[in-house]
Order: sequence, then C-alpha cells, then structure tokens
Amino acid sequence: MVGGGEIASRKAALLQNAGAQIRVISPELGVSLSELKAQNAIEHEAREYRQGDLAGARLVIAATDDAEVNRQASEEAQAHGIPVNVVDQPELCSFIMPSIIDRSPVIAAVSTSGASPVLARLIRGRLESLIPSGYGRLAELASRFRDRVKMRFTNPTDRRRFWEETLQGGVAERVFSGHHEEANRLMEQALAENTALTTDGMGEVYLVGGGPGDPDLLSFRALRLMQQADVVVYDRLISKPILEMTRRDAERIYVGKENNHHVMCQEDINQLLAKLAKQGKRVVRLKGGDPFIFGRGGEEIDTLAAQGVPFQVVPGVTAASGCAAYSGIPLTHRDYAQSVVFVTGHLKDDSLNLNWKALAQPRQTVVFYMGLMSLPHICHELQAHGLSADLPAALVQKGTTPQQKVYTGTLSTLTAIAEKYKPKPPTLIIVGEVVELRDKLNWYKSGEEVAEESVSFEPAAWPEVERAVSS
Repeated sequence: MVGGGEIASRKAALLQNAGAQIRVISPELGVSLSELKAQNAIEHEAREYRQGDLAGARLVIAATDDAEVNRQASEEAQAHGIPVNVVDQPELCSFIMPSIIDRSPVIAAVSTSGASPVLARLIRGRLESLIPSGYGRLAELASRFRDRVKMRFTNPTDRRRFWEETLQGGVAERVFSGHHEEANRLMEQALAENTALTTDGMGEVYLVGGGPGDPDLLSFRALRLMQQADVVVYDRLISKPILEMTRRDAERIYVGKENNHHVMCQEDINQLLAKLAKQGKRVVRLKGGDPFIFGRGGEEIDTLAAQGVPFQVVPGVTAASGCAAYSGIPLTHRDYAQSVVFVTGHLKDDSLNLNWKALAQPRQTVVFYMGLMSLPHICHELQAHGLSADLPAALVQKGTTPQQKVYTGTLSTLTAIAEKYKPKPPTLIIVGEVVELRDKLNWYKSGEEVAEESVSFEPAAWPEVERAVSS
C-alpha cells in the first residue's frame, strides 16, 4: 500500500479482513494505520515510494495525495502484471474496489465502476438497512441442510420452491431473532412433512399493477411476487426496466394489445393464466397501471375464480395519479377541483357512449385513458355540454418515464396541438382548471426534475412555440 492516510486505512481494513499481509510505504501514518502498526497488523516502511518497491506484491493500493506518485505506482504495477487500484483515479486502475455489504458468508458489492465512489457508499448504506445481519447465519443454516434438501427434492423447481418458502418464513425469523435450535427444528419438520411444494399441485396467479412506467413506483409486495414467479405474462405498457425486475429465469409471454392489433384476445389471455396455474406454475400477470382501473383485471379473476385457480391482486399506481404527479398537475385542489373522474376514451363503433353531462361539470377534473384517437370528439362533446373552450387541458405522453412529454393548451386548441406534435400512445388527457397550476408549482420527482417537454399553445403563437421546442 502506497500512502498512509485515512483513505488508505479504509482499504487496509478490507484487506485485513480478507487475510492479507499488508506492507505500507509512507513517510507517516494516520491514526488508524498507526493503531494497526501498534498491533503488529501491518508492516510499515517510513519513507517515500520509489521504483522497485512493488516487487513481490500480489496486489497494490495507491492512496497518496500526490497524483504523480499514484501514477508511477500504477505504471509499475501494471508493467509487472500486478492488480492495482488508485483511489479516486479509475483511469489508473486495473480493478475497482466496490462498497461491500458483509453478511459473511453472504457478500454483496456495489460499484459505480469508479464513476462515483461516494454514490456507491450511499447505495450501500441504503442496502445495509434492508439486509438484516442475521442473513449470514441463515446462509450457514442453509449450507448445513443443502445436501439433504437436494436428496429430498430431486426436481429443481420443487427444490427452489422449498428454499424460497423456508428462507422467507418462520425459519428465517427464528434465525434473525437468535432462536437457532428452533430454526433447526423447523427445517427438520419442513423436510419431513413438506410435500405441498411439488409441481403436481395447483399454482397461483398474481395480478400485479406495474404502474405507469417508473420502476420506483412498484410496491414491495409487487417486487417480491415478480421475483418468485415461474411465468410472466405482460402487457405492451410494461416498461423494460420493470420487466427486467422479474426473475431472470422466468418464462416471459407477451400478450400486448394495441389499437386494431391484438397479439392475443382477452378471453385467450384469461384461459392462458388458468392453464399455466393448473400446471403448478406461479404466474405473474404484469399489467400497466392498476389491474382494476381499465386493466381488465376483473375479467381475468372472474375466469380464475370460475376454474378454482388461486389468485392475488396487487394494486399499482394508476396512470392518472402517476402521470399527473410527475407533470406537476394536482388532480384535486380545494380552490379549483373538488372531484376527479377517470374515464376511458377508447372509441368503439366510432362512438363514445359516455355521460357527457356528468363529465362537463364545473370544478371537476376529468382524466381520459386511451383517448388520443378520439381527442377531437372528446373536446367537441365537452364544449357542446357546457364547458368553456378556454378550459385548460393537457396531454401527457409516456408519463413518469424519461421520455415523458407534457403539452398544455385548452379544449379549443388541444386537437390542433395533437395534430401538430403527434404525441404517441400511451398518452393521457387531463381536463380541468388544475392544469393551470402546473406553471405555478415548483415540482420535482424524488428530488430530480423529470425529463419532459412542456409548452402552452395559442394558435397565433405557434411559430414562437416551434422555435422554443426545437431549441
């Protein structure tokens, strides 16, 4: 180790825990390394680094405050094929030291490839609070029973299910609370009695709301079930980052539906879910938004219930709530809107059978799902039933994702805006005075401004708007 300050001491502590013999080359030592020297835990050469010092080393850490010394140490190490890490200079490193979460024998590492060590430490801190210290003891228990479980469950799927059930249930709780004898007794009991985890039995279906796009909006329960499922049946509106959070070895079946193009009709989807569960599989039906808000989840569980298939429903953040929040538009506000209505704007037989009178009420926010194709009809009917042509309205394209775009206007201009800028599905329509608040509110998403495009439109100002957008 070249350098003897406090940064070097943190690296030394990791190396010492790994059983390394540490030689430090530095004119002086900081407090931590001085204590290690007093304990004879390190060897110290009190001088400046010079060429040839790295002979015989298996690994080199350069942690001085002199960039030239660090560079020389890196060059010498790499010339002799010795792995070298230069603190805060990733371009001089042949390997990166990640932030470690140590629950031995369970080890987790977080790395930003040298881009931001501080960020890696912050992420490690978040994970430390989520991973109980007892996970190491739980891993040791699993190791003791591993061979017996393998003999008991010869089918790999049955074996995986056994471990998932035991390591997430009472066994884990006993280990975490220090009741090791009770944990062993429960494992023995599970091995002797657990025959319900074989693939001969009925599986289960989880209807999971994947939210409008941002994976951070998933619930803990949704994530847990997504990572347990054997099969993932997913929609067009499920973003890739969310899909990647499912179990990597799970079978994935796409059943997305677009306008005038259905990969699989709804009745076939219903039957597919029941069929897979009857094969003993755990099936996640991953749906955009919330399964019970224009997600046809009710139709799916109707089929499952009729055929005796167990199911769970996990609610998700619906598009209206998520897109409005990320756009800075409160759906209700005591000065502007005392009610909010969600309605489908999907055209059928070229008509919308909606209660336009009920929708065209003052001090009310109306959110249209799947209404982009019928936007002209929606704007016309709302005005025809009494709403002002100047009532604010917005289009939110791909809300909550990095591709989010927000276009604001009025009932009289929104159709022309859509024709000019051609937003793509999924696009949500929000109508109501609350849209005006977007320009007044200082809005952020998790401390970071959402990537978006927002413009207010008036027909006479379109050339200026176009220049603003392009710039």
